[in-house]
Amino acid sequence: MFKKIIVLLMLSMLVAVSAQAELKTNSEGMPIIKVASDCTWPPMEFINKDKQIVGFSVDLMKAAAEAGGYVVEIKNVAWDGIFAGLAAGKYDCVTSSVSINDKRKKAMDFSSPYFEVTQAVVTNKDSSAKTLADFKGEKVGAQIGTTGYFAVKKTDGVIAKSYDEVGLAMEDLYNGRLAAVVCDNPVAADFALQQAEYSKRMKIAFNVKSNVAEFYGVAIRKGNKEVLELINKGLAAVVKDGTYDKITAKWFGTAK
Repeated sequence: MFKKIIVLLMLSMLVAVSAQAELKTNSEGMPIIKVASDCTWPPMEFINKDKQIVGFSVDLMKAAAEAGGYVVEIKNVAWDGIFAGLAAGKYDCVTSSVSINDKRKKAMDFSSPYFEVTQAVVTNKDSSAKTLADFKGEKVGAQIGTTGYFAVKKTDGVIAKSYDEVGLAMEDLYNGRLAAVVCDNPVAADFALQQAEYSKRMKIAFNVKSNVAEFYGVAIRKGNKEVLELINKGLAAVVKDGTYDKITAKWFGTAK
C-alpha cells in the first residue's frame, strides 16, 4: 500500500530546493517549524485523556523533525479556518489528514505524500447499503471541507450534513440522526471498530470507489521552500531507516 509513498519520498530528496532562511531557531540553532493540526481525527491526530496531542501523524512529524535536524511545535487548530491561518502565516504548515488535490495545490504547497487513504462509509450494523446512492432521501454526515463531504455532496438525492468535527457526525449516527458518515478510513476504523460503545452499533459498510489514489501530505504555506525542503528531508529519512514502519505498527497494528 505504501510502496508509492516510499518511492515519492525518496525521489523528493533528489530535487535541490534553495531558499533564504525564514524560520526562527531554538537555543541549539535548530529551525523551529510551527505546525497546525485539527486534533479530532483519531488515530491520526487527537487529544488523549491527558490532554496531550497524539496520533500517527504527530509521531511521524516528531520523528521526521529529529531525523531532519529541526524541531516542531504542534498546535491544535479547528479545521474551519485552518487553511486561512496557514495563508496568513500564523503557522508554517498543516498536518491534519490533509488530502493532496489539484484545488489545494493552487493555494498551498505539499510535502511528499506520507499516507494513502480511502473514504469509508460508516453505518449502523443493520444497514444493507452498498453505495452512497443507496442513501437517497436520507442524511449522510461528514466533516465540512473534507474529501468525504465532497463525495456526499456530489451524490444525487442524498442529503449532505456538514459538521465541524467528525466526532459530532459519529455521535449523530450513533443516536439515529444520520444514515451514515463518510470519512477517511483510519478514522472510520477507530470510531467503528475500536471505540467500545460505537462498535456495538456501527460498522464500516463499504469504501467510496475512486479512480484516483488519495494521499495525505503536509500542507505548507505557498512558496515556503525552506519548510518544504526540511519536511521532505525528514520524511524521507524516517522511511529509509524504518521508523515509518514502526510508527505505522504502533497505531495500526502492523506496518503497511
